[in-house]
Amino acid sequence: MTQYREICADIAGRVSDGRLRPGDELPGVRELAQRWGTTASTVSRAQRCLAEAGVVALAARRRARVATEAVTAARRFLHAELVFRLAGSDDPALDLVSRRLGTNLITVSAEGSFGGLRAVRKGLADGAAIHLLHHSGVYNAPFARGLLREWEPHLIHLWRREQGLIVPPGNPGALSSVTQIASLRVVKRRHGTGTRVLLDRLLIGAGRDPDGVRGPEVGSHLEVALAVATGIVDAGLGVRSAALDLGLDFVPLTWEDYDIVLGRAALDPAAPLIAALHDQDLRASITRLGGYDTTASGEVHAAGAPDGGGGL
Repeated sequence: MTQYREICADIAGRVSDGRLRPGDELPGVRELAQRWGTTASTVSRAQRCLAEAGVVALAARRRARVATEAVTAARRFLHAELVFRLAGSDDPALDLVSRRLGTNLITVSAEGSFGGLRAVRKGLADGAAIHLLHHSGVYNAPFARGLLREWEPHLIHLWRREQGLIVPPGNPGALSSVTQIASLRVVKRRHGTGTRVLLDRLLIGAGRDPDGVRGPEVGSHLEVALAVATGIVDAGLGVRSAALDLGLDFVPLTWEDYDIVLGRAALDPAAPLIAALHDQDLRASITRLGGYDTTASGEVHAAGAPDGGGGL
């Protein structure tokens, strides 16, 4: 490793582990050069490299300072070669994220929210994309606490997304709520997916028996839309972007939080993903799909301690 890269790695490591915090001022170039037994130009090169990576901020006639989003940037810089293994829920916007990250992200399974959580517990995945509404009214965090508590669970917020009824163009059945689908042929997601859980909750809340709804089961939002587009079914529950992609109509029902659940140790390989979610161009591309709110994309929160009562 060349010396300027050693300096970069040292400073980034101090930022990553908290010894240097956002806003902290670095020692002067000459002081760092003396400390490392090198030249001022080598230190300056290291600082420019860190500035390009978003770890430090440079300004004329001022010492370098640790940047606002430095912790994520430092992890990305230090662990750029790591691969994040993602399991869990299906979402059309994840394709955009995957293309942006390339080899830094691989999908190891798409068996729904519960399948993703199982994959993380078994060590088959680093994180699971989920959208599960707990009986407390909170999305995702209670399931992270309950199923991954030994791993110090965290949530990476992907986006909020709109779920509703996907129907043929013109909405010939004049559908406006789930109460109207009980007598129709409806395409459903498989058991264990967050969308199937949502459909069952909506039907029960409307006084309808979920088991009484007839129709095939499919594995993705695109397949829901395809079943409607080909006339196999009258309607299906899915995300707005899938309906728009095939020129179908959409009856909005709810917005939901869509997050990645992971253990604390997986935050390092997740660093490129977190950084990508803060990219305004990527956010704009996701928003253009329709039915997405990326305002808080990339925010990371600890799932917290288990609830005092109840559980899952």
